[in-house]
Amino acid sequence: MVSSKSRGGEVGCLLLSLLLLAAGEARSSQVHYSVPEEAKHGTFVGRIAQDLGLELAELVPRLFRVASKGRGDLLEVNLQNGILFVNSRIDREELCGRSAECNIHLEVIVDRPLQVFHVEVEIKDINDNPPVFPVTVKTIRFHESRLLDSRFPLEGAFDADVGVNALLSYKLSSSEFFFLDIQTNDELSQSLSLVLRKSLDREETAEINLLLVATDRGKPELTGTVQLLIKVLDVNDNEPTFDQSVYKVQLLENIAKGSLVIKLNSSDADEGSNSEIVYSFSSDVSPNIKTKFKIDPSSGEIRTKGQLDYEEVKSYEIQVIAYDNGIPPMSGHCKISVKLVDINDNTPEVSITSLSLPIREDAPLGTVIALITVSDRDSGANGQVTCTLTPHEFFKLVSTFKNYYSLVLDSALDRENLANYEVVVKARDAGSPSLSATASVSVEVADVNDNAPAFAQPEYTVLVKENNPPGCHIFTVSARDADAQENALVSYSLVERRVGERALSSYVSVHAESGKVYALQPLDHEELELLQFQVSARDAGVPPLGSNVTLQVFVLDENDNAPALLLPGPGGGAGALSQLVARSVGAGHVVAKVRAVDADSGYNAWLSYELQPAVGGARSPFRVGLYTGEISTTRALDEADAPRQRLLVLVKDHGEPALTATATVLLSLEDSGQAPKASSRASTGAAGAEAALVDVNVYLIIAICAVSSLLVLTLLLYAALRCSAPSSEGTCGPGKPTLVCSSVVGSWSYSQQRRQRVCSGEGPPKADLMAFSPSLPQGPDSAEERQQLSESEQFGKVSLLIFFFLD
Repeated sequence: MVSSKSRGGEVGCLLLSLLLLAAGEARSSQVHYSVPEEAKHGTFVGRIAQDLGLELAELVPRLFRVASKGRGDLLEVNLQNGILFVNSRIDREELCGRSAECNIHLEVIVDRPLQVFHVEVEIKDINDNPPVFPVTVKTIRFHESRLLDSRFPLEGAFDADVGVNALLSYKLSSSEFFFLDIQTNDELSQSLSLVLRKSLDREETAEINLLLVATDRGKPELTGTVQLLIKVLDVNDNEPTFDQSVYKVQLLENIAKGSLVIKLNSSDADEGSNSEIVYSFSSDVSPNIKTKFKIDPSSGEIRTKGQLDYEEVKSYEIQVIAYDNGIPPMSGHCKISVKLVDINDNTPEVSITSLSLPIREDAPLGTVIALITVSDRDSGANGQVTCTLTPHEFFKLVSTFKNYYSLVLDSALDRENLANYEVVVKARDAGSPSLSATASVSVEVADVNDNAPAFAQPEYTVLVKENNPPGCHIFTVSARDADAQENALVSYSLVERRVGERALSSYVSVHAESGKVYALQPLDHEELELLQFQVSARDAGVPPLGSNVTLQVFVLDENDNAPALLLPGPGGGAGALSQLVARSVGAGHVVAKVRAVDADSGYNAWLSYELQPAVGGARSPFRVGLYTGEISTTRALDEADAPRQRLLVLVKDHGEPALTATATVLLSLEDSGQAPKASSRASTGAAGAEAALVDVNVYLIIAICAVSSLLVLTLLLYAALRCSAPSSEGTCGPGKPTLVCSSVVGSWSYSQQRRQRVCSGEGPPKADLMAFSPSLPQGPDSAEERQQLSESEQFGKVSLLIFFFLD
């Protein structure tokens, strides 16, 4: 703490009292310093950083700063050493006037974390102002007839300093006629009077020159002087007199203009014109008094002339002179002491300094948002202000020092619920009636990335037709983020995985900004029926948040595959179907079957068979099952039928448009009654060799049947057991035609990638099987088809038996 040096025992005691008072105030205001006024630039005030418990190294990083309301840059802090020093000239009289206390309140603010300290710097008065009289030369008129001990009041000197420096002592130059009488009224007020000690004789002494010296008690002492020019008059020897030398009046500061302050009454012992009195203000009164008050010369009434304001001037001292009309005139003097009474005419003032706006929505409780200062120019209870916050669940006021408050966070914030708060602060004084003022601060909430992008639903189903053009748009995903700005900026990406042996990104892509999903290549239902993948949505926050959505893309089938014929031969290769048919077979006998598959599905794979008309329009003795592909006789064969029959079977699916294939069936009619009942397996490429092999097999079967019926029964039992017993390698081995379960109502074929080996199910055994869908119509559609079914069942038993014999 810096204080003025002791310059004497009396001054030292007074300074010690002031230091003790300052120390008491420091305890209540955290840190207290003192510095004399008019100190030079750079004068040490205090080690503020050390006294506040702050490290020098953290002053700059924590944004150490000092704020002083309305005090400019009088004091400054050296951030290198943490010392508070005088930055510019400090004039205590200019700063605080005649106030007994003169303090500069500093707000010291540091960030990270935010701390606010209050520091008071007391400005000590020095004796830098000499006493000043209103005039340098004052003329006083004394009648020679004045009695001894007659008094003439003098206007004392004014010292702008305070305390000891403003205590004045007066000394009058040596005179045989006059001496100076000093009377102390109250506090620092003194009444000076020039007292006559020896009768005057104008004929002997017409003028007397005296020097009045005023000396203060400062160190060093300063003085002021006024020259008193006393003129001795030789006329009217009775002066007007007042019943009181000092009149005390109290006025409300809001008194109306023209209101009566006091009515003076003086008397004069003379008669005639010498007793007629005229009142006026002394020539020494200040111009401010003349603007605030006026006096009636004849009645002595003093009334208000201007608006009185307690906050501007608290009291007035008015010197009044009463002149009589004698020649020469004589005068009497009095003083009116006017003290103003404060009324509650000033509303409180609220000042809000925002520090941490906008505030993050994840700010911890107790975060300081703003500093609030309240003040009231009134005095006493009228100037006592309390500050309250309009009921608010998120904020509260915390009193820090006297009329200083902090607006702090009292509840967790959520920007997504409310992004801006209007906080109203109300200040009310203790006057009667009380006055209040309000101020509002808009608290904006800054967004924090606390919301992940969200999709409307966790999964979407997308239907896409196969053979789509590359790059076509198939779907758009959209996620919403409740945050703002970058935290709500959503980008989309694929969650990469493998689809079979290929990467997902080779099938689809997603636009990062729009969320549009594109098929990068034509999709094939026969290759991929369902493509399931996830799209990720990520925001641009730090750290980013995200979520995923699942897309199930079903590839819809189109009729893009024509029926494929399954003809006997090595590997089911292409060629004509050749078959031997005995002329002895009856009507409805199945002589061959056309097999076909379609890689499509649904109606696009539902096949039907039609027999093309013979050349020349001749009626053929054969027909084909509409959905079975079985070729059967329509009547008994006779000798008129050509020995070689060439049939064209048209295979057609049910797609839109329908696709077709044509099968050629070559039937050879044999006259022998023991014609083999087994079908020829020879292909067109090896017709001669296969025909020879068929003949050998036919003769072998006839020989075996003739040997013993027991052997036939044994073979039938063997065939039944072999068909029903499971095989370790499956019914259909590699290199053989795909077996398909068949029914009389139709055939559903699977794509080649989805072919399955199917064992014979319930019902009559057949040499060929074809799987059918239960969604198709059940049962034959016509009597002709039912007849074909019966014939095919009968033919199947024989053909199965022959098949196992050949095997």
